[in-house]
Amino acid sequence: MIDVNKYPMEAIADTTRGNRKIGLGVMGYADMLIQLGIAYDSEEGVSLAEQVMSFISNEGRKASCELASERGVFPNFKGSVFDSGDGMEIRNATVTTIAPTGTLSIIASCSSGVEPLFAVAYVKRVMDGTELVEVNPHFEKVAKDRGFYSEDLMREVAEKGAVRGIAGVPEDVQRVFATALDIPPIWHVRMQAAFQRFTDNAVSKTVNFPENASAEDVRQVYQLAYAEGCKGCTIYRYGSRDAQVLNISGKDKKTAEEQPAVQRGPRARPNRTHGSTERINTGCGNLYITINEDEEGLCELFTAMGKAGGCAASQMEALGRLISLSLRAGVDAESIRKHLRGIRCSSPGWDAGGTILSCADAVGIAIEHYLQTRTTGKESSSVSKIQGKLDLLSGACPDCGSAVEHESGCVVCRCCGFSRCG
Repeated sequence: MIDVNKYPMEAIADTTRGNRKIGLGVMGYADMLIQLGIAYDSEEGVSLAEQVMSFISNEGRKASCELASERGVFPNFKGSVFDSGDGMEIRNATVTTIAPTGTLSIIASCSSGVEPLFAVAYVKRVMDGTELVEVNPHFEKVAKDRGFYSEDLMREVAEKGAVRGIAGVPEDVQRVFATALDIPPIWHVRMQAAFQRFTDNAVSKTVNFPENASAEDVRQVYQLAYAEGCKGCTIYRYGSRDAQVLNISGKDKKTAEEQPAVQRGPRARPNRTHGSTERINTGCGNLYITINEDEEGLCELFTAMGKAGGCAASQMEALGRLISLSLRAGVDAESIRKHLRGIRCSSPGWDAGGTILSCADAVGIAIEHYLQTRTTGKESSSVSKIQGKLDLLSGACPDCGSAVEHESGCVVCRCCGFSRCG
């Protein structure tokens, strides 16, 4: 593959062929532990990791040395760490890597890389928003073989995602079927370090934190990873992103007490409101954005686009009406701001030293400024600055959605060839 691959740049081709790095690795390690009856967060689990990876590393290097005797060492061998004068010759600068194998492990129906099970049952959200329920087949088999399988128990497991703490599951089974959130962070790092000791390149491994993790928890993990000789460290706090790839079904559901009251419609507009108007320069001209509030909070937003009429003005009027209805229906203004900020169009503007990506982005900025003023008592009119060449990539292509460039007084897209000038 190194020889026949087509590289985007000659420098990349020279470096790749000069070092001939490869990366033998593993996936399904958590499944192997389950089948052996060994807990992931145990001394036996860490010791087995060292045995497995040391075997792969030794055998991989042995094969690379045999290839070197037939075809020669990698071109950059001289002066490398292998050029120690002991007579050892090797074909590949690196032999082992622990890759994440996310999609590959799904195809192979096994656990990912050296990660523990994310959950015994979980919901996977794919790119088009479709939700797929995944259930670990090993657990279902053990439950049936040992006679504690029931539909009610499977529903409970699917709701929680884990089996630790579920009364209907034997303790030894709970111990073996550890999930990423069951395992203390220190054991995540210890397992990564065990594989790293016998891996040339880095080990892909995520330290999973619960939602209530603190900054101190994260600090301790990074310090331990450094002390253990890990080449990298990745942490993820569950629920820290609105949309995440893997979800435990029960984690995404709120109890009736937590659910906000559903209103039949927006509250009535009062006769008198108070607020402020901000002018922001957009690619379509000056946009005047008025935000008002009543005794219950923000309640309406109006827009006016200079003297312009037509489609842009009508769209902004529609946006203002929908935002006003949303505010009076109890939708959080910060949520509205978050969804508007960053929307791009092919006609960006510049205001107060920053880039206005679109009219919708300008409305988001105005809401952001208004909320900041309410919180701090100080007016805020600055727009976040985008430095350097990012200023030239502010718009979005109307055909393919990619970033556009402003060139010679025109707007062009490098991806699909769109040009505003025809």
